[in-house]
Amino acid sequence: MFPIAFHPIYQHPLPEGHRFPMLKYELLPQQLLHEGTALPTDFYQPEICDLAPVLAIHQKEYVTDLLDLTLNAKAVRKIGFPLSRELVERELIIAQGTIFGAQKSFDSQVSFNIAGGTHHAYTDHGEAFCLLNDQAIAAQFLLDTKMAKKILIIDLDVHQGNGTAEIFQNNSKVFTFSTHGKTNYPFKKQTSDLDIAFDDRTTDAEFLQTLATVIPQLIETQKPDFIFYLAGVDILATDKLGKLGCTLDGCKKRDELVFELCSKFQIPVQVSMGGGYSPDIKTIIEAHANTYRVAKDIF
Repeated sequence: MFPIAFHPIYQHPLPEGHRFPMLKYELLPQQLLHEGTALPTDFYQPEICDLAPVLAIHQKEYVTDLLDLTLNAKAVRKIGFPLSRELVERELIIAQGTIFGAQKSFDSQVSFNIAGGTHHAYTDHGEAFCLLNDQAIAAQFLLDTKMAKKILIIDLDVHQGNGTAEIFQNNSKVFTFSTHGKTNYPFKKQTSDLDIAFDDRTTDAEFLQTLATVIPQLIETQKPDFIFYLAGVDILATDKLGKLGCTLDGCKKRDELVFELCSKFQIPVQVSMGGGYSPDIKTIIEAHANTYRVAKDIF
């Protein structure tokens, strides 16, 4: 069907009561296999990413501090996870999963990473559960290896892709597009090539109409030969860290819209899952699983 990056290290142990729903990385592959949306042969286990693609995006001093576990306490608090060797290894494996998926998308049309979407990682620091920016690393890798000439990043997570915007602010080969909640974190936004900030409780109708107008225009004007899609499901009205009013059906229709356009214009796409913080883990899994179900129907 299509390649899906997954590694057991994705479900990283966290202190009891931590608000990040790490369990979803174990349950989502199980759900996809249980219902037949994916087969065991669709999954691949990434290895640790080489440092060269990472250093093409992130400053050497920051990467060294991660590898040596010498980040200062303030920088670690900004990330929101206790720093450990396994956590850093996890991030490098996630980045490689996105790189490999992007390469595979030229044949399969679409690829997935069960984790990733770490769009709050800047060139020189991490924040909000993001250490290394997986889609930025993979985008630059495609450019450096001449596999792509123009890339469109479609970030539809409820939080602005502030790190991605900062990383590519002076790179005309990557167009960054972010929709997000106006009053959501990050409270100080960066400037993407195109930002659309929605009011609290924005409904499916307004959200989808905006995307249906804007994304085709972007594809027509930017003419990307590759798309990275960040499919965060924290746009749901139930989400603890989001303020929009979208339903499960609206979130699914969002994925249909993006994938139908990628299919229509024959643009390969890599998908990282991004955020999802609804109180009921079943809601998170259902929303993420819908993204795969839609892709299976379209591609």
